[in-house]
Amino acid sequence: MSARTTGRATQPARRARMRRWAVAAPVLLSLLDAALVDDLSRSLQTAASILAALALLLRNRRPVLVLLLTLPGTFLSFIWIAPMTAIYSIAARRRSTAVTVVSASLFALVEFFHWPISDYWPITLDRETALYAIECLMLAGGPAALGLLVRTRAELAVRLDELTRGRRREQLLLAEGVLATERARLAREMHDVVSHQVSLISIQAGALQVSTGDPAAKESAHTIRELSVRTLDELRHMVGVLRAAGGTTQDLTPQPTLADLPRLIDDSGLDAHRALEWGGRTWPEAVERAAYRTVQEALTNVRKHAPGARVTVAVRADGDLLQVEVRNGPPDGTADAPELPGGGHGLVGLRERAQLLGGTLAAGPCGEGGFLVRAALPILPETARP
Repeated sequence: MSARTTGRATQPARRARMRRWAVAAPVLLSLLDAALVDDLSRSLQTAASILAALALLLRNRRPVLVLLLTLPGTFLSFIWIAPMTAIYSIAARRRSTAVTVVSASLFALVEFFHWPISDYWPITLDRETALYAIECLMLAGGPAALGLLVRTRAELAVRLDELTRGRRREQLLLAEGVLATERARLAREMHDVVSHQVSLISIQAGALQVSTGDPAAKESAHTIRELSVRTLDELRHMVGVLRAAGGTTQDLTPQPTLADLPRLIDDSGLDAHRALEWGGRTWPEAVERAAYRTVQEALTNVRKHAPGARVTVAVRADGDLLQVEVRNGPPDGTADAPELPGGGHGLVGLRERAQLLGGTLAAGPCGEGGFLVRAALPILPETARP
């Protein structure tokens, strides 16, 4: 066994010995005090002093009772250590300050009106009596004040420990909140980016499967399309897990802007007409990103639910609002439906983006079997530019 292990093993034994000495030391000092001040020839006085000293063994559990047992010895003799220790124990262990004040006052009265009572009654109002009264009050008030100080220090230590644990809990909750926000943000970005790209892969694989005459290429295109569908299905489950809490306007970088919209529309593989008229005005990054994601999600939904439909994408500046509108007509019955799975989080994420920016988003069917997604995104005052 190492020296360090031996030291740890002996620490509880040392603490136990210290506790025993803490209990026994006042008793021994009280017996010494009684032996020095008592007339040992007087058995009643000696017995009362010994009773007061031995009663201190119970001071941690019954401090008020111990004080009452020390008062006869105080009255018959001039012992101080036993009653002062009892008052200290009451002040340190009893929460009631009134009990401490009454106990200290009782000890002061017993100490002032000593045996024989005829020596102290009637009271003579002179300098000697005043000094003796002050002495009695100090004998009672000193241990009471020290006990109150110890009790207050212990209570402050407990409260400090509670505050420390509360601070740790708050930090843990804050960390969990940050983690939840990051998860929600990641879920939104994953849905917007990955599902769009994978759906494009599936569309291109379907087109290759129909147009090619090579059996090997047709089989590869079929495999790619199946893998795309399976990937989107797994993505749907992942997004459902990650969307545990609301996100913030802080998103992943690098991020698309309005300048990327033409390429997005051209690469969508849809019969799309675009009307992009924001006049070259610079909008806040969050607003441009939200507009891009709105168009991206709307085009993805058209490919999923309305294959072959004509699409109109309109983005225009309207004062301090950026109006985004994606409208599609009814699906073409002759077009091959990609049968891509949907997670149900796309429009929810778009609405969250718009609300976080103080804007609105509406989506619903329109005339002749089409569908309309419309968003109004305000410029942020703190980032507005002339």
